[in-house]
Amino acid sequence: MNGLNVDIDWADARGANQDNWNDRVPLHEAAYGLAAFDDPAHISDVVRHDLPVLERFVPGGTLAGLDLCHLQCHIGTDTISLARAGATVTGVDFSAPALVAANALASRSGVSATWVETDVLDARKAVSGDFDVVYTSIGTITWLEDLDRWAAQIVGLLRPGGTFFIRDGHPALYALDEEAPTLLTRYPYFGDGRAQRWDDDSTYAGDGTVAHPRTYEWPHPLSEILGSLLRAGLRLLHFDEGRTLPWQFSPRMVEVPGGYAWPEAERNLLPCTYTVVARKD
Repeated sequence: MNGLNVDIDWADARGANQDNWNDRVPLHEAAYGLAAFDDPAHISDVVRHDLPVLERFVPGGTLAGLDLCHLQCHIGTDTISLARAGATVTGVDFSAPALVAANALASRSGVSATWVETDVLDARKAVSGDFDVVYTSIGTITWLEDLDRWAAQIVGLLRPGGTFFIRDGHPALYALDEEAPTLLTRYPYFGDGRAQRWDDDSTYAGDGTVAHPRTYEWPHPLSEILGSLLRAGLRLLHFDEGRTLPWQFSPRMVEVPGGYAWPEAERNLLPCTYTVVARKD
């Protein structure tokens, strides 16, 4: 049964998720439209969406000359896009094949980047240097069990005065039954420490299948997400909620400029994303 709450050791869940994400790499290399990066002006849709918000909260209103660490960077399309916006970038991910693909894309695109293979929850120990910006987006922290540990990595990576940015799927969205004919809640909004177990050999991009279909995710309400950042000592600068997603969460979602959304009559009923910007004083 998909979405079943289970007790599982973090190391075992992480291992299953890592196998699954390793399998996704060739599928996403084929599906992400990487040839577009041959154009030196091209940036990803995700970064095109995020950049106007992020740049409001960095010195001079631009990433130019700033050191940026991208957590959970996958195959690097957004990392390379942030480099094209002027940042000196370090991409962090736990999937070795993903970072091989990211490095190949960066080389092909003429972009300089540093890649670090590590779990995001150990990022401070694995990554050299301090950063003006720590960035993560999108579809990220449901894969993490411990958000206090996550937030501690962010604070540890940032220089004083540095900026943290996240845009991610809204926890209210993740509580919905994606197959239901209406906006129907099926899964817990609030977590109880247990993981949700999923068996799905598809991926959100492309038509191929993965050899390791079992994954584990954790529900994190907004109170937990914001609370973890505040407890870690970050100061909240900006919070917003959005109506569109870069992937089709439900087959009922319709394609709109920049991604997918619920049918127009339902679009104002429930948020699809949230955005948080915070600062280390």
